[in-house]
Amino acid sequence: MTLSRRLAAEGIGSLLLAAAVVGSGVMAERLAGGNLAIALLANTAATVAVLATLIALLAPVSGAHFNPAVSLVLGVRGSLTWGEVSAYAVVQVVGCCLGAILAHAMFDLPWLQSSAHVRTGASQWLAEAVATFGLVLVVLGHQRPQDAAWMVAAWIGAAYWFTASTSFANPAITIARSLSDTFSGIRPADVLGFIVAQVAGALVAALVAKWLFRIDPVVSTEQTSVDPSAASPRAVESRAGQSF
Repeated sequence: MTLSRRLAAEGIGSLLLAAAVVGSGVMAERLAGGNLAIALLANTAATVAVLATLIALLAPVSGAHFNPAVSLVLGVRGSLTWGEVSAYAVVQVVGCCLGAILAHAMFDLPWLQSSAHVRTGASQWLAEAVATFGLVLVVLGHQRPQDAAWMVAAWIGAAYWFTASTSFANPAITIARSLSDTFSGIRPADVLGFIVAQVAGALVAALVAKWLFRIDPVVSTEQTSVDPSAASPRAVESRAGQSF
């Protein structure tokens, strides 16, 4: 697959994902009548549905990362070159920002905004590290490509509810949500803390996954062993790294 097609898939997927996150937050807040639990439930359901659909649709093209933290980890593991990681990250951030603007346009809101939603503090940062850790562990550890869509979406949906930060788990989405003074927004001053926590969680997950999911050579009584190529990092990535 050419790099241009992979970047197009990442850009389109990031745009639609951010539009769904921000747009469903606006709709949920309008219809929930002040009930924040109902609003969060609606926001979660829309995000999970769109995320699973986009992964299933675009994973064969680009891997369906939509997330610089995921692309960074795959660069560390050697599945992407650093040039590809940089290109993916730029497209993901731009796509997510455009998705937030698109959501504003669909709901007749000012296109350019700055969020006033305060999200900071040690508990919020810990929540983001945990959310991103789990996400990357799922990305690297799932065994069948067809499982990526539901497993990643299920983790994000659950983490919306058990983390204090409502599971951003994505630097590109975090930046985009700072541009939206709506239900899903985050104050621009709080973005850096979230991103640092997300990258830390992703890198720890990469270390854990390298140990947890490694393929050990198996020697039988006849002194036969598995094909060494099957345990190479590249082979493992082709099996376990094509998601989100």
